Amino acid sequence: MKEHKFENVLVVRTDRIGDVVLTLPMILVLRKSFPGSRISMLLRSYTMGLAEGFAGLDNILTYDTSGEQKGFFAILAELRAQRFDLAIVSHPTLRIAVLMYCAGVQVRVGSGYRWYSFLFNRKVFEHRKTAEKHEAEYNISLLQVIGLAAPEVPHITFAIPESSKSAAAAEMRRLGMKASEKFVVLHPGSGGSARDWSAENFGDLAQELVRDGLRVVVTGSAGEAGLVETVLKRSGGAAFSSAGRMSLKELAAFIGEAQLFVSNSTGPLHIAAAMGTPVIAFYPPIRECGARRWGPLADVKTIFTADNGLCERCKGGPCQGNDCMDQIKVADVLEAARSLLVPKER
Repeated sequence: MKEHKFENVLVVRTDRIGDVVLTLPMILVLRKSFPGSRISMLLRSYTMGLAEGFAGLDNILTYDTSGEQKGFFAILAELRAQRFDLAIVSHPTLRIAVLMYCAGVQVRVGSGYRWYSFLFNRKVFEHRKTAEKHEAEYNISLLQVIGLAAPEVPHITFAIPESSKSAAAAEMRRLGMKASEKFVVLHPGSGGSARDWSAENFGDLAQELVRDGLRVVVTGSAGEAGLVETVLKRSGGAAFSSAGRMSLKELAAFIGEAQLFVSNSTGPLHIAAAMGTPVIAFYPPIRECGARRWGPLADVKTIFTADNGLCERCKGGPCQGNDCMDQIKVADVLEAARSLLVPKER
């Protein structure tokens, strides 16, 4: 398809942190193709900190105010005022599709597999649940219907302001850490996006890492304080908590100073990958939320995926427990961590 020049572009991603991170490579492809165009994103307010200052992005619109979804007509007025001539909807919902249509966006790109797909006039027919590609690749594939392609997913970096770096440094001092001290970040939560390696396992791992002479810091949102506390108790007081104390940009700066980031499948894992920090990640044996689609785009990484063939209860779908994830042994994760804990270039 012949490439068309668009002057005012909107990328829509109104779900979670990791989803936004894995949509940002698309922004770089758009910027390279349309160097003089205005490119905006429509995001939830709690994820916008990641996109602020991102290379190639000119403007951010928020889908909510302090977590409360904006009224339909309030958002519609904002969109109409912007006069977008292209909208790319990475995570479609009926409400978003109707908004793009009613806002008069000339070219509306979205999935061809929803019952409301008639509201998009450029459709992409890919079932993401088959997980045949990475989420970032699926996002970039949306551009094919406007004549754009990328041979590979471009690497992203975050614009970290000095204020965020200072806040991260202050958090390190609060934890009694020296500027040059080696430390590992454990992130046990996932916000329910996947089956998790247990908090007890994270606590046992923390104990072993501390025995190796490393400082261990456990991160999480304010709502995950209880989960983090479980890790701390299991570690026997060996680990330290930084849960709910930093903004996303401050967390990115903090993770960027770590020697290793160990996490379930969640947004901060993708932040760590973008910051160049080696990662260890845990994934369930379920295709649509496995590492093939949601793995970290990190240069240095180790991925652990549970084997559902070893669990008689597992049918590959929803499960009330994390039995399969407990197949991933602390000793194996510790061995992987030791192999990745090499001096990190600054």
